[in-house]
Amino acid sequence: MKRILAFILAACALAPLGAGGQPKFSFSELKPALPVETEGKIEVVEFFWYGCIHCYNLEPAVEKWEKTLAKDVQFRRVPAVFNDRWALDAAIFYTFEAMGMLDKMHKPFFDAIHRERLKSDNKQALTEWLQKQGVDPKKFDATMKSFGVQSKTRRAAQLTAQYKIDGTPAMAVHGRYTVSADQGRTQNGMFETVDYLTGIVRKGGK
Repeated sequence: MKRILAFILAACALAPLGAGGQPKFSFSELKPALPVETEGKIEVVEFFWYGCIHCYNLEPAVEKWEKTLAKDVQFRRVPAVFNDRWALDAAIFYTFEAMGMLDKMHKPFFDAIHRERLKSDNKQALTEWLQKQGVDPKKFDATMKSFGVQSKTRRAAQLTAQYKIDGTPAMAVHGRYTVSADQGRTQNGMFETVDYLTGIVRKGGK
């Protein structure tokens, strides 16, 4: 009986209760945990797709929330890859990164897709958009075909599968936990859940 009571208390400590006695936070635990790429810090990953309107709507909140993260937390984005269409946008993301212009181009590219209806799989339309942004299309194409960008795109596909991501946006915490949009319920709910999970990792919890 004592063991059962101890188990119940431990479960409550791991998942605080909200109104009505329901768990306040909903998330999935990865077993076994996956290795992380950030040394010495708690790694938080956002899986997104440029074509996802929910990811686009979440982006301003992500930028604001990122500024509140503790110094021991490292945040990074990973473009989810489920098929060739998503892989194309992932390659565009990594091309921006390889050319040293991700910070400059990330938001405008998001805006172009959702406000200007840019079709990123229309090469002519993408070329014209890049030219308007002052980007050399030939250099962009060459970089996108490079071994480095293609390797990172394949790695993004692997991570999407390994983290069992089935939709975007989604968050992952230190290779141990994932939070889907449904589990987060709201934008703030997703961030609060991630903050709660980083706290567990920080305390050495499993």
